[in-house]
Amino acid sequence: GQCVAPDDVYLELRGIRTLSVRLERHMKTGIALAQWLAKRPEVKRVLHPALPDDPGHEIWKRDFTGACGLFSAELAPCSEKALAAFLDGLELFGMGYSWGGFESLVIPQYPKKMRTATEWNAEGQILRFHAGLEDIGDLVADLESGFARLHAAES
Repeated sequence: GQCVAPDDVYLELRGIRTLSVRLERHMKTGIALAQWLAKRPEVKRVLHPALPDDPGHEIWKRDFTGACGLFSAELAPCSEKALAAFLDGLELFGMGYSWGGFESLVIPQYPKKMRTATEWNAEGQILRFHAGLEDIGDLVADLESGFARLHAAES
């Protein structure tokens, strides 16, 4: 529409006051989660330009002063049953696309279907993560439980 409702303006004004604090928290939590996932045997690679071993890291360093909490991870190949066990039991990570909000999210991605310029050759499942405002220790514990379920479903 042409006009914004007064309630929406109020909510925007209220939210913008804490925006920089929330964005900094998203960045720190996102980088910490990406680093933790990169060390996991279940994860083949992490796609996050703020990580030094990311192919786009030099461009990121040149052009950006920070990062957001959004990144992807390619799992080592696993069955659909194991992936479902991992995702279905997560308690803090919701499933969805509302990136930038307070809650942490994860969603499976299928880039092979969407790529047109270059071919997507990943062997494992891609998971898109958004790091919310929860405690990093709690998020790691949630993912550790997920990986335990993944292993149980594979055996």
